[in-house]
Amino acid sequence: MSDVNNEMVLSCRGLGKVYAGEAEEVTVLRDVSFDLAAGESVAIVGASGSGKSTFLHLLGGLDQPTSGDVLIAGRSWQTMSEKERGLWRNRHMGFVYQHHHLLPEFTALENVAMPLLVRGLPKAEAEAEAAEWLGRVGLSHRLRHTPAALSGGERQRTSVARALVTRPACVLADEPTGNLDRQTAAQVFDVFRQLSVQSGVAFVLVSHDPDLAAQLDRTMRLQDGDLSAA
Repeated sequence: MSDVNNEMVLSCRGLGKVYAGEAEEVTVLRDVSFDLAAGESVAIVGASGSGKSTFLHLLGGLDQPTSGDVLIAGRSWQTMSEKERGLWRNRHMGFVYQHHHLLPEFTALENVAMPLLVRGLPKAEAEAEAAEWLGRVGLSHRLRHTPAALSGGERQRTSVARALVTRPACVLADEPTGNLDRQTAAQVFDVFRQLSVQSGVAFVLVSHDPDLAAQLDRTMRLQDGDLSAA
């Protein structure tokens, strides 16, 4: 368990999402409220199609809610322009997905440095920081390799380093070990959890694996549009 203070890095109130289906509207989220404290780790579990990815997209400002609001580091996504959202995400958030989304033409070092370059850091400084984080995930010997030359576990560890290199307040992870075999998944998850605890980063992790979810501070279940303690 991490040491959690009372500062909320992410909050949502009355969050709802409704999609217009062919025959009728489909309610994915219904009046969801949620708080994430600094340094806290929360697993979101639920059946396939229950809206877990949609929930993460709303928290990350990548999709717009039908109702309710999301606050990240005290600011509402709805008060920002698209450009402001991008800058705010870069400053306060990290993302890890089931598919690593690394740029194939760039090395591991360049992929991890990319968010810092977007932020405006000089290349040498960004790459030094990237090398440090790749070292933390056990990839100091793979800095100059492109994603095609990395194993599945190494690619996902690279994406974890990329999510944490900006030292965000919060990381959102959508089935980050879903494409890996169980042993590799456990290794990647352990790296993720240790680094997040050491760095004081809060994170929300969507997982279909109850054993992994049980290692986090809290587990929440999304079912029939409602979010509740599991």
